[in-house]
Amino acid sequence: LSRVHSASPSSSTPGAEQREKQYQAHRGLGDRRGGVIGARTYFYADEAKCDQHMETFLRCIDASSGSSEDGFSAIKLTVLGRPQFLLQFSEVLVKWRRFFHQMAAEQGQAGRAALEMKLEVEKLQEALANLGIATKAESQHWFTGDNLAASSTVDLLDWNSLIDSRTKLSKLLLIPNMQTGQLEPLLSHFTEEEDLQMKRMLQRMDILAKRAAEKGVRLLVDAEQSYFQPAISRLTLEMQRRFNRDRAIIFNTYQCYLKEAYDNVTVDVELSRREGWHFGSKLVRGAYMEQERERAAKIGYEDPINPTYEKTNEMYHRCLDYVLEEIKHSRKANVMVASHNEDTVKFTLQRMMELGIHPSEKKVYFGQLLGMCDQITFPLGQAGFPVYKYVPYGPVNEVLPYLSRRAQENRGFMKRANRERDLLWREVKRRLLAGSLFSPNP
Repeated sequence: LSRVHSASPSSSTPGAEQREKQYQAHRGLGDRRGGVIGARTYFYADEAKCDQHMETFLRCIDASSGSSEDGFSAIKLTVLGRPQFLLQFSEVLVKWRRFFHQMAAEQGQAGRAALEMKLEVEKLQEALANLGIATKAESQHWFTGDNLAASSTVDLLDWNSLIDSRTKLSKLLLIPNMQTGQLEPLLSHFTEEEDLQMKRMLQRMDILAKRAAEKGVRLLVDAEQSYFQPAISRLTLEMQRRFNRDRAIIFNTYQCYLKEAYDNVTVDVELSRREGWHFGSKLVRGAYMEQERERAAKIGYEDPINPTYEKTNEMYHRCLDYVLEEIKHSRKANVMVASHNEDTVKFTLQRMMELGIHPSEKKVYFGQLLGMCDQITFPLGQAGFPVYKYVPYGPVNEVLPYLSRRAQENRGFMKRANRERDLLWREVKRRLLAGSLFSPNP
């Protein structure tokens, strides 16, 4: 397969010298499989291959529908189009959001959570005028659209809606580069072929979402590397807006080893509240840590991963608690707790009990990999919780390396399985000695 990252970015992307390091294609790091234990990684071959992947996903949705009344199917967006588009789109989204944080810092709001930052419109207009981005008369039009709240402040959700309306009005929007102090175009100019590739990716996503809705299957959009993820999340959000009106069909995945995970979850939940659709989420710790850190160190940008496993655990529980609170508040949020961590499962069960979320509501799901952590899966199922096994499928020569990585990643789980076996054997012996083998209450 050809590698999308093998070409020099400057040869195909206008303005590539102004691209941020994290979102540049790099020859030495073109193979995204390196250091990846927890996930499959694909390469772009051509549009026909993307269509084949889409057909595979469609068959998977059909299979899930045929085997379960309440099934899930997982998809990866990097197999549905050219990853270079996701790189470029991610850079646009990150630059735009970073600009908001820069304006917030200038208004004395640095360090606040993303949703707590509110820019005063008048001060913002003055800043835009001083930077030479837009005159006050021009920017006045920005803040009077139907999409913006009728108030004197702009929050991050209002700000994100601006990029939609502005890109329709103009292909060129200038924002300041914080390193150079120069104004730069926010939007890269796509070639005609790149524009077609983007449209085809969106069409494939639409076909999959419609099939999932028809079959009563929920679609889990997998998270991928951090330099693709802003675009993946944004495209998934657009599908949620369309398909999650009556129930959660499209689920986005949040990687809690990312430093920005909580901001991502809270901003998306708030958008679902404002627009009235059902929020669907899958929480994972993350599968690309070694690769992410190596890439950040080699290329020279901030490591996006939490510094310790404990910090990641804290982030996971913080994000999970926020979604559980939203379920209690609105009953319009849903979460897949995709974890093999016993403490996380116990935390979830405890919080569900405290918040009055009954398993029969099917707002909280649990997921583990097939063949792993059955000591968690089966008791949850027997207790009436919606619990799912993530089933790998495909040719043996492709699936076996995936399974071997699972075994490598989860060697520690064997100790827990042994402990579970020892506890069970101890209980059997106790009941034998007590003469009550078949009674749980001697």
